[in-house]
Amino acid sequence: MVRVPLTDQERERGLRLGAVLREARGKRSMVDVAEQAGISVETLRKIETGRIPTPAFFTVAAVADAVGLPLDGLRSAVDSQGAVLAP
Repeated sequence: MVRVPLTDQERERGLRLGAVLREARGKRSMVDVAEQAGISVETLRKIETGRIPTPAFFTVAAVADAVGLPLDGLRSAVDSQGAVLAP
């Protein structure tokens, strides 16, 4: 199966998602948040830096829950061109 390349908009959305989640994490360590979300620290790092621009829904939901960010708030923040929410 051949994977269709991501568009520039999809890559930008991935960067915004990472920035919002990173900001919501605040001063908590990546280790703490990744453990609570049930993912590896490397996966969290890649999401936060946009290296995984289209993470799985349940991964995003787990990270959002771990940082106390409702999914609809996360969506609004990502869709608003990089506005960041306070946790």
